[in-house]
Amino acid sequence: MSVTDAGRGPRVPEGYDPAAFEPFAVTVDLAVFTVRENRLHVLLVERGEDPYRGDWALPGGFVRPEESAGQAARRELAEETGLSEATAGALHLEQLRTYSDPDRDPRMRVVSVAYAALVPDLPEPRGGGDAAAARWTEYAGRGPLAFDHGRILADACDRIGARLEYTCLATAFCPPVFTLGELRQVYETVWGVPLDSPNFRRKVLTTPGFVQALEGPPRRTGGRGKPATLYRAGPATQLHPPLLRPERPEGRTA
Repeated sequence: MSVTDAGRGPRVPEGYDPAAFEPFAVTVDLAVFTVRENRLHVLLVERGEDPYRGDWALPGGFVRPEESAGQAARRELAEETGLSEATAGALHLEQLRTYSDPDRDPRMRVVSVAYAALVPDLPEPRGGGDAAAARWTEYAGRGPLAFDHGRILADACDRIGARLEYTCLATAFCPPVFTLGELRQVYETVWGVPLDSPNFRRKVLTTPGFVQALEGPPRRTGGRGKPATLYRAGPATQLHPPLLRPERPEGRTA
């Protein structure tokens, strides 16, 4: 057992040899989603180095010795996409799970901590760091991805769909000021099913703290009806009761 001296912290056990253990690396991978033109998109980068040079992958990279996995995730996101550090730092990142299959990376044993992020529609990214390019890609039309990133992306999409039922995270897809129609479109896009507008409106407005109406003139949305009231995200984080997704019509895919 290690011995702790007052004020000095734990002491390394006598005879402990770090070289006796097989070394491995820790990386972070990010599944970043947004809604563009009423379709779910994911942020991808083109790999500029081997392995998988020229293939598309999720943003990510190795965790440095002096940083946590969360810090590495935000740094890699800023470096590989051209997002400012302020923008990357303000995003809502949710830890998804750890991927540790022994052969997931041909270079060495690599354990990856994956994160999912929901963002409003941002400008087109640009490649940086070891990424040759970056782009928003429609989730339904994506091709094969490097490493096991296809699996990570599918797991992240499933997590987001489930989280929208029980939390207020859908507002993270919206700009700071939005209409209820824009918020409903987030749910319809992620879930792949249409929602009844009056029922959705009633659910949102009767959930304390879900959204807050703004003072000032409403916004015209391009339709023939009256201008829509503007809202911003409220202080609530959970939905009670949950907003359960309806079953997808037979034959329809997300």
